Amino acid sequence: MASYFRLWSLLCILWVIMSSDVLGALTDINLEKGVSADYMKEKILKAIYAMCRNVYGVDDPIVNLDSNSGNLTVKFRKKVVEKVDDEQVQVSMKDALTIDPSAKLGDILDVELDTKQFGRIAAQTARSVIKQGIREGEKEATLKKLSSYENEIITAQVVKINWKTGFVILVFGKIEAFFPRNEKIPADLREGQFLKVYILKIETTSSSVYLLVSRSCPEFIKKLFESEVPEIADGTVVIKAIAREVGFRTKIAVFSNDPNVEAVGACIGNRGSRIELILEELAGEKIDIIKYHEDLSKFVEAAVAPASVVSVEDIKIEGERKRECSVVVNKDQLSLAIGAKGQNVRLASKLTFCKINLIPENVHYGE
Repeated sequence: MASYFRLWSLLCILWVIMSSDVLGALTDINLEKGVSADYMKEKILKAIYAMCRNVYGVDDPIVNLDSNSGNLTVKFRKKVVEKVDDEQVQVSMKDALTIDPSAKLGDILDVELDTKQFGRIAAQTARSVIKQGIREGEKEATLKKLSSYENEIITAQVVKINWKTGFVILVFGKIEAFFPRNEKIPADLREGQFLKVYILKIETTSSSVYLLVSRSCPEFIKKLFESEVPEIADGTVVIKAIAREVGFRTKIAVFSNDPNVEAVGACIGNRGSRIELILEELAGEKIDIIKYHEDLSKFVEAAVAPASVVSVEDIKIEGERKRECSVVVNKDQLSLAIGAKGQNVRLASKLTFCKINLIPENVHYGE
C-alpha cells in the first residue's frame, strides 16, 4: 500500500520527478500487486497526455517517460511569433532562439514545459487516470493469474457464514469466492475452515474479480478423483458418467483403457486408501464405484449394485439418453435395489441414462 501513496504523491503533485523514485515505485507496484511496470508507464503517459489536453487545451502534447533514466518530459508544439497572444500554442522569437538558434518566425517548435507549472487541477486529473490504471492493471493481473484455475479445484478458507440465508464467503489468497445457491454440500461449516471447492466461473465487476465455486457439481467429484487417482489423471482410467445426490450418495462409472489396470480397484486404492481421502472430503457422502460397460444390460446390472440382479430384459433404446429396461431381482433384493426413498434405483437410472423398471423375480414368473 505504501508504494501506491508513493506513486500517487510523486505523479499527482508532478514536480520535477526524480528517476529512481518513479521507477522504484513502479517496481514496487509490480512486486506487490502483479501490475507490470510497462503497463503502469503507459497509464502514466496517458494520464499526463489527457491532463495536458483537458487542462491546458493542447491538442497534441508530446509526453515521454524514459525507461532508463526515468526523466519525464512534456512538450507542447508552439508556433514562433513576434508577440505571444496564447502561450499554450505560441512562443516568442526571443525564447525560440534559446531552444533552437536557427529558429525563424512561423516555425513550429517542441517547447518543453516546466513540470513545476502543473497545478492542482492538473494533478487531480492525472491522479484520477493513474488510480484507475492501477485498479485496471491489478484486475488484469488477477484475471491472468486465475485463468489457469478455472474449472479446477482450489483450497479456500471460509471467512463468513450467514446462518439464516446459508450464504458463505470464502477467500482464495486475496480473492473472494462465493457459493451460488445449492452449490454447497449440506454439512456443517465453520469460519476459518479450509475447503476444497471447484471453480465454476471467474466473475468481474468494474473494479474487482471474484469466484463462483461449487462442491455439489459432478465436476467436483471428477476433479477429486483426478487428484487422488494417478490413473485417472493420466487418462489410463476414464470417468464415463457420474450421478449424484449431494451429501448422500454418488455413483460413478469408470473404464480402463489398459487391460492390465482394473478401473474400480485403481479408484479404491490399496486397502481403500484413495477412496478414503475422497470420502473424508465429502463429509460422509457415500460413493459407489461401478465398472462401465458398453453393453447396456451389463452396465445397468452393475449400476443397480449393491443389489444382485437376476436379469435385464425388455431393453428399449430410442437415443443415447432415452432408454428403458426391466431389471429382475430376487424378492429379498428388491428393497436393496430400490434403496432408501428410491435413491439407489434413481441414481442407477441417472448414471445409465436409462429408465429402470424393477421387477421382483416371483412377479416376473407369475408366482
